[in-house]
Amino acid sequence: MGTDRVFAYGAAAGLLGDLLLGDPRRGHPVAAFGRAAAAVERVLWRDDRGRGAMHTAVCVGGTVALGSLAARLVRSSPAASAALTGVATWAVVGGTSLAREARAIGRALEAGDVEAARARLPHLCGRDPQALDADGIARAVVESVAENTSDAVVGALVWGAVAGVPGLLGFRAVNTLDAMVGHKSPRYRRYGWASARLDDVAGWPGARLTAVLAALAGPDPRGSVRAWRADAAEHPSPNAGPVEASFAGALGVRLGGPLSYGGRVEHRPVLNGGGRAVAVSDIDRAVRLSRRVGWLALAAGAVARSAMKGRTS
Repeated sequence: MGTDRVFAYGAAAGLLGDLLLGDPRRGHPVAAFGRAAAAVERVLWRDDRGRGAMHTAVCVGGTVALGSLAARLVRSSPAASAALTGVATWAVVGGTSLAREARAIGRALEAGDVEAARARLPHLCGRDPQALDADGIARAVVESVAENTSDAVVGALVWGAVAGVPGLLGFRAVNTLDAMVGHKSPRYRRYGWASARLDDVAGWPGARLTAVLAALAGPDPRGSVRAWRADAAEHPSPNAGPVEASFAGALGVRLGGPLSYGGRVEHRPVLNGGGRAVAVSDIDRAVRLSRRVGWLALAAGAVARSAMKGRTS
């Protein structure tokens, strides 16, 4: 079994494992990484970019090294290599948890229980739930589903196709660090700079692939491409912009606008301004689109891995 089949079979098993099992309630590997990264931060933290870069190097470098060692130990056995790839894929993707949380909020909104939806929203994104009405919550959920399709599924598969198990684990380490220290709070404005910039670089290919696949898999490919081309560059995030714009056009809805983080109001550009306002039913539509994009990303990764093997053989 070649490395291309090892990745294809292993990643498919990992996605199926995520679909059937979801994330464990206790002992998740990503949570263990988060605790380790927090311990490193307690030792290294200073209000300084250099210390933050060291934190990033230690945490990401250590994770990649661990993945490389594990892959090397099983490389003589294709079956064991595929199994390791499957476990790593299951550990780093989060499509089922994303869908579960989004749909739970959608059910609360359908029942008219806005307070329950507000209570659940922090499980999905970092916005201030008390600042949102039912329509604002629905919009926040659709935007989060779009962005996390790239961050929690497609980006990991891209780096898995490029670098195998070390790529899978390394991408999740980068993405998790950005969520921990990559925001512009007074504590992390300088210390988290390296993690935020590395996340932008690592997330670039996955975000573009997600945008392309959303256009292909969505009900309005032309609208998706049109919104991506017209509006993505206006978004403050170089990676969230293409993904959210492509989802907005594909679903025919209008995303963006004012939002609140930690009591601070941001005015985001409107994406797909000709679309209609987000409805509660669009949450389930976004989840279904996210699922299709994830499986298409697996297929694209398997094809890319096979092409890379062909060039090196």
